[in-house]
Amino acid sequence: MSTFSDALVVAADSALRTLFAAPRASQPCPTVPERHDDGALSTEDRRLAGALMRVNHVGEVCAQALYTAQAFAARWPGPGGKASNEALAQQLEEAGREETDHLAWTKARLDELGSRPSRLNPFWYAGAFGLGLIAGRLGQGPSLGFVVETERQVEAHLASHLDRLPAEDHASRAIVAQMKLDEARHARQAQQAGAAELPAPVKGMMRMAAKVMTTVAHRI
Repeated sequence: MSTFSDALVVAADSALRTLFAAPRASQPCPTVPERHDDGALSTEDRRLAGALMRVNHVGEVCAQALYTAQAFAARWPGPGGKASNEALAQQLEEAGREETDHLAWTKARLDELGSRPSRLNPFWYAGAFGLGLIAGRLGQGPSLGFVVETERQVEAHLASHLDRLPAEDHASRAIVAQMKLDEARHARQAQQAGAAELPAPVKGMMRMAAKVMTTVAHRI
C-alpha cells in the first residue's frame, strides 16, 4: 500500500521524466515499413507534419500530467479520515504507462521530421496537472468521467489530424491511427469502471482549453 509521501515522490518523478528524460516505449512504434519514405515529403509537407505531431506530443505530455495528478489525488486521504482509493490510482497509472508509448512515438517522429517539441511543455504539464488534481479530488465517478471526456475529445482531435496529415506521410499516419485506437479503449475502460457523466458546461470548457493548447502548440 502506497503512503501519501510515496505518492508525492511518484508524482514528482513522473513530472521530471516527462519533461526532461527521453521517453521509452514498451511497444514498437507503429509504422508501414514498405511505405516509409520521408524523402517523398516536400518541405511544406514536413513542416505541416512536424507541427501536427508537435501538437500530438503536447497532448501526450498533458496525458502524463492528467493521469499522474488523478492517481495522486486518488491516494490523497479524504476528509474525516476517508481512505484513499488505491485501486483507482493503479488503474490510472496503468493508463498513464500506456500513454508513455504515445509520448515516445511522437517524440521520435518529431526527430525524424527535423522538428521539435513545444517550448511550452512545462506550462502545458503544470496546467494539465492542476486540472487532473481537481478532477481527482471530486471522487472516483467524476475523475473517471474526466478521463472519458478527455479521451473522447482526443480521439476526435486525432481523427482530424488523419484528415490533415500529408497523404504520403505514412509513418505519422500510422502512429496517429494507433493512438486513436488506444484513446478510444481508455475511454471505454474508464466508462466501464464507473465514470460519471460530466455537465455540459464542463465539457465545453475542456474543449476551449484544448483549442487554446492545440492552436499555440502548432506554432510554439
